Amino acid sequence: MEYLHTMVRVSDLNASLDFYCNKLGLIETNRKESERGRFTLVFLAAPAQAEAATQTQSPLLELTYNWDTEAYNGGRNFGHLAFRVDDIYQLCQQLQDNGVIINRPPRDGHMAFVRSPDGISIELLQKGEPLSPAEPWISQANIGEW
Repeated sequence: MEYLHTMVRVSDLNASLDFYCNKLGLIETNRKESERGRFTLVFLAAPAQAEAATQTQSPLLELTYNWDTEAYNGGRNFGHLAFRVDDIYQLCQQLQDNGVIINRPPRDGHMAFVRSPDGISIELLQKGEPLSPAEPWISQANIGEW
């Protein structure tokens, strides 16, 4: 058995690509548009895995954009996506500077949660040992659901 991808439906492809690629740092590896099926699939990979993911088609995040309007509720019901990051403080600051709410700040230097434009919870985990607790994260409260 081999893990391939996780699919999430998105309501605004441009907003989702801005979040996942420009803010979170994932890389688009493949795209498929189906005029007949009226959908677009965009496959994303973490930067350190992009080359291998392009060759093996895994592990990937598949964004599915259905061209016909449809409301997607309950992103929290999905659970969450998790990414290991090199510097959780730096990434959280970058996300926050770009207008992303840090729902669960990395007070422990190890874990944080944010949400995609469609309400999907994204868990960020510090690579290796947790970083030493530091401000401004220690003092920040949780915001909303994560």
